[in-house]
Amino acid sequence: MSLHCPGVHFLNPLNPGPSAVRRNKARAALLLAFAALAPLLVLSVGGRPASASTEDQLNDTQSKIAEQNEKKGVLTDEIAGLSAKIDNYEAQVSALRAQEHDAELRLAAKQQELDVAQAQVDKAYHQLKILAARLKRSLGVLKQRLIAIYKAGDSGISDLILTTKSYSDLIESSSYIEQIQNRNESIVGRVRDLRDQQEATVIRLKKAKDTIEAARDQIAAEEQNLATARKAVQDQQAELKSVRSERQAKVNSINSKVDHLEDIESDLQQKIAEQVAAASGVSVLPAGPMTSPSAAGLIWPVSGTLTSGFGARSSPGGIGSTYHEGIDIAVPEGTPIRAAKGGTVIMASYNGGYGNYTCIDHGSGLSTCYGHQSGFAVSAGQSVDQGQVIGYSGNTGSSTGPHLHFEVRINGVAQDPLGYL
Repeated sequence: MSLHCPGVHFLNPLNPGPSAVRRNKARAALLLAFAALAPLLVLSVGGRPASASTEDQLNDTQSKIAEQNEKKGVLTDEIAGLSAKIDNYEAQVSALRAQEHDAELRLAAKQQELDVAQAQVDKAYHQLKILAARLKRSLGVLKQRLIAIYKAGDSGISDLILTTKSYSDLIESSSYIEQIQNRNESIVGRVRDLRDQQEATVIRLKKAKDTIEAARDQIAAEEQNLATARKAVQDQQAELKSVRSERQAKVNSINSKVDHLEDIESDLQQKIAEQVAAASGVSVLPAGPMTSPSAAGLIWPVSGTLTSGFGARSSPGGIGSTYHEGIDIAVPEGTPIRAAKGGTVIMASYNGGYGNYTCIDHGSGLSTCYGHQSGFAVSAGQSVDQGQVIGYSGNTGSSTGPHLHFEVRINGVAQDPLGYL
């Protein structure tokens, strides 16, 4: 089927992002069509519209969905607060671990200092042992000399004077004794100094060792405190994780309720659509299967036969040519039309040759449009999800038979939809 679909060049999509509300099921579904056909739906009893009860159920269901989403929002805020606390505790754990690492470095430095001090003590003891051996030998020589003097007679100075043959011998003998005495005093003084140095060294190194041991004990205690604090933080973190899991379980429960309510809402909207279609003489068909998104993220709005492609085509009668800004898909009248992608409805009204015409802004300059509809299921300003029913195929406007005219536009400029499907 070839039909004439005039181009639309005035479209300038807005750029709000897609709705963050999950599976929003056409909050203002069919309001325009229902308002137009309301007089046809009045029953003879009490003048009450046939769809009033269904609409009441729909409004009640939508109120329940809003209530559940509000609860979910509160729980989400609580979870966000708990997550912030967990992040804070994790930062504390990291800080404690850094402190623990610093303590380990200090402990290692103190241990190295202790090892150096111990080496110095060992070296000093070795030197003192050598000096003690030398002192022992010196004392042995001195003892032998004293014994020799004793055996030779009185060792007094008077005997030395009497036994000396000359004054020069006396001087030499006196000088020799003086040298012995000086040497002995030097050895004794040296031993005394070494002994004092040894005692001072031992005391000093003992103090250093005690200080280092105390520092090591202090660092060990600090490590224990850090480990205790880290254990407390980890316990708190586990508790918060448990609470977060509990809150998430509640959110999942609410999501399940919302899913159930949205299914009910979808059924109610379908009933209203059927009532509107019945009043207008058009039967509403069940929605066809939803295809998988393409690489560009779009799905086919309907499942049917492609009857006219994008671009230039011959005018009716073979005179001249026109430019087709979309593709035509032949489907029975009343076939539900799905949104090719989630976004915001920027137009849902009658538009000349396009008939009942709906356009959806998907963000980033991308928009899709749907023409020749028999009725609307959404209104301007409404957020829709991908695959949501936005209207029903028809034969309005300049059309030679029931079909969907589908367009893809980038910044308002028509593109070949087959490149995006």
